[in-house]
Amino acid sequence: MGKRKRDMANRLKEERQQKAYAILRDCPSSPRKMRLVVDLVRGKDVNSALNILRYTPKHAAEDVRKLILSAIANWKAKNEQIRIEEANLFVKEIYVCQGKTLKRIQPAPQGRAHRIRKRSNHVTVVVDSAAAVAATANVANNN
Repeated sequence: MGKRKRDMANRLKEERQQKAYAILRDCPSSPRKMRLVVDLVRGKDVNSALNILRYTPKHAAEDVRKLILSAIANWKAKNEQIRIEEANLFVKEIYVCQGKTLKRIQPAPQGRAHRIRKRSNHVTVVVDSAAAVAATANVANNN
């Protein structure tokens, strides 16, 4: 590996260590259904996102709610000196990727068979504090 690639890999590794995120893998619902729920909370502050998910009737809402709570706990573990109430946490990134698809056979009339695709997905949530985002924006503007 060359020096440029190694430096880039180290920089990305350090950025990932500073991020507070949570990943839900192989959730047994289709990515399309999960994206409907995820789009409701993208960019919202954490408290309003949790309230929205609590009263959303979709089944996927409970999985996303637990995932956001996990991301908050991860942020808390990395930032022990800051209180959550003062941090103004918000959902910085949230996205859904397609997981593996289980293929099953459903018997059909006249000796045929229909394929059933049981889809799964991966959900990733990144939470960040509004104060930290503002600080990095000020540093970028000064340079």
